[in-house]
Amino acid sequence: MTDAPESPLVPRAHERGITTLTLDSPGNRNALSARLVAELHQGLADAAADPGTRAVVLTHAGTTFCAGADLSEAASGAAKEGPLGLARLLRTIVELPVPVVARVTGHVRAGGLGLLAACDISVAGPGASFAFTEARLGLAPAVISMPVLPRMDARAAARYYLTGERFDAAEAARTGLVTLAAEDVDAALEPVLAGLRKGSPQGLAESKKLTAAGVLRAFDRDTEALAEQSARLFASEDAREGMTAFLQRREPSWAQ
Repeated sequence: MTDAPESPLVPRAHERGITTLTLDSPGNRNALSARLVAELHQGLADAAADPGTRAVVLTHAGTTFCAGADLSEAASGAAKEGPLGLARLLRTIVELPVPVVARVTGHVRAGGLGLLAACDISVAGPGASFAFTEARLGLAPAVISMPVLPRMDARAAARYYLTGERFDAAEAARTGLVTLAAEDVDAALEPVLAGLRKGSPQGLAESKKLTAAGVLRAFDRDTEALAEQSARLFASEDAREGMTAFLQRREPSWAQ
């Protein structure tokens, strides 16, 4: 008797020019495990190669859009690609020749905010919340800064990077982290997707190059340095204590 195949962590759907990729690993809050990242890469590549796709919608199952790095993999040393792997994923989204639209109805934390910021358009609902939690784990939002900082108001980024405070969809929209906060996410997405369906493949790809140019310059300039910073921080005593405390559901030793 053969084992049943594993259910995909990033199932796909396609309707009228829109390919939907769903992060579907709610057991670990859609954390960026090696397997989820690999499936997301493949889904993006296949969508880009499909002449019938005008845009990708990136959404999620469960109450969390993405919790960032899979800390169980990071703490055990099982993460293979680490910061450079995250940088490659984020750059793939930014460089994809079709627009990527984030549909967010749940929580976004740490590296998940990089995923969100890499998207071209994003709509968040009233159930969404956001937090840069890295400093509380002995880390820093290093690699994700490449898509986040070109999009987000600088004073707001300084506050939320340093404090780790939670903020809502309206604040995310005010600071530029998301495009739009909406009570009804799907209703808000209707005119966005209708507009994308009317774009030609060339027109969409070339227009996206213009809007993503500043983000790509950040990747060209900073990927190596920020990946090295992130790797150094993940290997530090502070990070080991922070990740262990998080997994054990306790306060880290430095908390006042």
